Amino acid sequence: MADDPIRTRFAPSPTGALHLGNVRTALFNWLHARGHGGRFILRSEDTDAERSADTSLTALTEALAWLGLSVDEGPEEGGPYGPYRQSERSALYDDALGRLQDSGHAYRCYCTREELAEARRRQLAAGRPPRYPGTCRDLDAHERAEREAAGRVPTIRFRVPDEGSVMFDDLVLGPQTARLREIGDFIIARSDGSPAFFLANAVDDAAMAVTHVLRGEDHLTNTPRQLLLLDALGYGRQPRYGHFGLIMDMDGRPLSKRRGGAMLDQLRDQGYRPEALINHLVRIGFAPPGDGIIDLDALAGAFDPARVAHGGARHDATALDGWQRQALEGLDADALWEWMAVAEPDDAIGLPVAGPVFAAAVRPNVLFPGDGWHWAQRLFDPDAEPDDAARTEIAAAGPGFFRSALAVQEPAPTADFGAWAKAVGAAAGVKGRGLYRPLRAALTNAVEGPELGAVVPLMPPDLVAARLRACAAD
Repeated sequence: MADDPIRTRFAPSPTGALHLGNVRTALFNWLHARGHGGRFILRSEDTDAERSADTSLTALTEALAWLGLSVDEGPEEGGPYGPYRQSERSALYDDALGRLQDSGHAYRCYCTREELAEARRRQLAAGRPPRYPGTCRDLDAHERAEREAAGRVPTIRFRVPDEGSVMFDDLVLGPQTARLREIGDFIIARSDGSPAFFLANAVDDAAMAVTHVLRGEDHLTNTPRQLLLLDALGYGRQPRYGHFGLIMDMDGRPLSKRRGGAMLDQLRDQGYRPEALINHLVRIGFAPPGDGIIDLDALAGAFDPARVAHGGARHDATALDGWQRQALEGLDADALWEWMAVAEPDDAIGLPVAGPVFAAAVRPNVLFPGDGWHWAQRLFDPDAEPDDAARTEIAAAGPGFFRSALAVQEPAPTADFGAWAKAVGAAAGVKGRGLYRPLRAALTNAVEGPELGAVVPLMPPDLVAARLRACAAD
């Protein structure tokens, strides 16, 4: 398979939104395919009919497109190995199950959950690793008939050889060996006849000519089982597997849909840029050459599974914010304003200048689109009030300082803010912090914020004068 074109896949269950761990799995597979001129496949593992939803699949495909992870084959794109929904591939699984039973590689298991739990308890009490005890492994036709007559509905288990091992060369972790006696016979079809993950996932990878599978280390123990299945089914084409550490939250727990947090849809709605998320995620476990924002094509050219770090790494929201700032710095004023404008509130204050001009002025103080509108209200709303810290600063400067500012020129020539501020300092006998902090507090209603020289020239001179007069009268 070394000369075959690389084909990777992302195979989520459409049961809800993606968290960043899911996204990184998709990203690594996309990068590996694109870096070798290969193809990236989206497969919907929707055999859990009660939890799967078309709306979730639609949201998932839209999220990948927003991130820039274009899909070559999938439920919407089609392709030569479709259908790409597991719910539409049941004939393929039924055929595999039939062949495995006919060849003696699989058998019906009638054990109840209670019986399996009791067997597990006994094994743990004896200090043995829990595995299926083989209760139904060698039942004859009469014994099977008795159990079915009693109303027991079987699952189907794969018969794992008693001796030997499965060896494979992990793309991330290197050589791996799993002893067969520690695996135990495992379920490949549920009691309702639907395929279990091991079977459906392995069969689809082989049937779709997937060459490389990159996934979380929680799947590492699944790989020997899937390789056994592929061998038993006679698939000469088997993927190469690579397993990387899971992303942990700041409490050291793996990210999950159940706990929420670090969910892609929430981060997107909050205003994070796709390039910020991509650059944040790729560096959790992998170090591309170069600093700063790197585009997807360059990341694909640099990606190598062998250089992905072993073990888990943490999602640090502060680090993501750093990439967000770098992403915003890379936008021109028009693109920055387009991003910011989507969050315009219904009661937004009218801007006295063009949107891109305003966006460029407040860029250093904006992390999300709503931050821009926060500053629009502070800067341009005639009814905006100073916050508590600004009131304290204004009181400390005293009315005389602001009368000096008004005496220099009213209304102030804001287009030449630097010259005017220098003249105010001379008239009031202050400079540096003593000059700019009270001016900032009076004009922007805050003691921290955008560079005064960037935003004050955007303010109507009459508004500047009105705010100075209000402070001078206190």
